Amino acid sequence: MLSAASGCFKDFAMNSSLSPRAAIGLFLIVVLAWGVNWSMTKQLVQFLPPLWTAAIRSWIALAGLFVILRVSNNLVIPTRADVPVILSVALLHMTLFSTLAAAGLRFLPASKGVVLGYTTPLWVALAAPLLGKDTLTAPKAAGALLGLAGLAVILNPTSIDWANVNLLLGAGMVILAAICWAANIIYIRAHRWIASPLQLLIWQVLVATIVLSITAMITNGVPHVEWSWKLALLFLYSGLIGTALAYWAMSMVNKSISALTTSLGTTATPLVGIASAAILLGEPIDISLAVAAALIVAGIGLAALADRPRRSQATARG
Repeated sequence: MLSAASGCFKDFAMNSSLSPRAAIGLFLIVVLAWGVNWSMTKQLVQFLPPLWTAAIRSWIALAGLFVILRVSNNLVIPTRADVPVILSVALLHMTLFSTLAAAGLRFLPASKGVVLGYTTPLWVALAAPLLGKDTLTAPKAAGALLGLAGLAVILNPTSIDWANVNLLLGAGMVILAAICWAANIIYIRAHRWIASPLQLLIWQVLVATIVLSITAMITNGVPHVEWSWKLALLFLYSGLIGTALAYWAMSMVNKSISALTTSLGTTATPLVGIASAAILLGEPIDISLAVAAALIVAGIGLAALADRPRRSQATARG
């Protein structure tokens, strides 16, 4: 994974763009990195509180992104007009989503967590029309209903023990994390960018890192960590590959692959997450999980296909 990413990064640094083959390869790395990262986070929160898990991972990602953006000549000072989108991504996605998802994984299996976490496009499809930011067409409504049916399947009493308050709390936190991410996406769609998303990325991570670190110190105090090679490798993967590399790679992929392709392609992330949880953590893949994942992925795919006209217009406008 690292060698392939290194080749793609060299291609970008020299040409400021990716060949179609390199872009597809990099996109596969993103899907794998994000999917596996849920299993990494599940293990990390067994060692540290969720806030410190997110904060330390964010510090590592910040260092990695600084190197990447410095080498690629993408370090810029943001303008005042881009400050709202920096705060939006930093607080809603990188802080709230990361912390709530990590907190939920303390009680919830990683396989169920990744499926619930990637319901984000469904909340976008439902909330955007209510806020006057989009139109709820029949295909989008059908996609949202499929996704909600998947939620009902994964949250039914035979799949999740309703007598286990912690399990329900974990599921609720991950769903709330997905809603926070959806709110961020809705805002991003309306933002008029001055600098590129790639150039603003390090500033978003910087703000999130500061907020996470201060909040973790106030809430949990100085962490008492028994460092080991396993813990260090988990953090390095989650910070460098699952966060820094994945964010940079997705910014590059969005320049080279159509938005529809990336939207449909990212539906594979929950499937990778389920598979990695089974392989790395020994979590079982039961019928309800498989059915729920299929319904949610199908719902997201249908909503993405229905979004083609708006995406085409956005691409035409640059």
